[in-house]
Amino acid sequence: MSAATDTPAPAVKTVGLNRWDSPWLNTKFLIGVGMLLVVVLMGLLGPLFWDTTLARVASSPLNLPPAWVQTDNPAFGEPTWDHPLGTESNGRDMLAVLIVGTPRSLRVGVIAAGIGMLVGIVLGFSAGFMGGWVDNVIRTLADSVITIPSLAVLIVISAYVRTVSVENMALLLALFAWPGPTRLLRSQVLSMRERGYVRMARLTGASTFAIMFKEILPNLLPYLASSFTGNVSAAILAATGLEALGLGPTRIPTLGMTIFYALRAAAILRGMWWWWGFPIAALIVIFTALFLITIGLDEIANPRLRGAKAR
Repeated sequence: MSAATDTPAPAVKTVGLNRWDSPWLNTKFLIGVGMLLVVVLMGLLGPLFWDTTLARVASSPLNLPPAWVQTDNPAFGEPTWDHPLGTESNGRDMLAVLIVGTPRSLRVGVIAAGIGMLVGIVLGFSAGFMGGWVDNVIRTLADSVITIPSLAVLIVISAYVRTVSVENMALLLALFAWPGPTRLLRSQVLSMRERGYVRMARLTGASTFAIMFKEILPNLLPYLASSFTGNVSAAILAATGLEALGLGPTRIPTLGMTIFYALRAAAILRGMWWWWGFPIAALIVIFTALFLITIGLDEIANPRLRGAKAR
């Protein structure tokens, strides 16, 4: 025997699958979900630890700074831990306002984006899968609505609505929340309707409804979730803009209406930074969480973005 035949063949290194190697375990996505969960829990558990009736007008002393702030301004009251985030000129406790108003602002965005997403799914799938005159009508309608200055229209409508509640505000925003998902889903369905599994479903005699919502829809869930979170951010931003103009619910504390009252009372000039600063900080947390979720969902749906390598 030669030396070459005595040499054992090199062992082939196999790569095992890690049960934790899941695209859904995305760092950005998990951090965003965690931040958003804190906001939701604040609305659910906050009333158990703090008296939310202090969010009502004239329920607390006026113009108290946060408990850790010492000021010599005679217009401000003495800080106390009974109102750790201070109070405003209407006699409302800021901590109670945040506990009540932050989840409600998030609720407006979720309702508006949810309605827009449902309409977008129906219209986008119908346009992309059926094609023909159906596609032309839906595409033209969506393109026309996108060109409308939505904020100006919402301002006019809100000015004529006598009672603006959270639900009414969400319905108003939903009027302009569907064209984006419609266009996105139409383009995705156009590229997926010629895939092999769709053709096989057609050959088996599956109905159009079954093909659209049982075959194609599950493959678009990450895109749907990413579009949904983006629409939630846009709806919250639009709602905050309307509320900052005084066109929101006047009887229900929200972050936008709190900022409106602060601007109307010249809180910036008076040095009452806690009146408008805490609501803006809460909005930053919500927008950051939704942004991280959107980026994480994009990476989950697209392996190239998360740096996955083919093996």
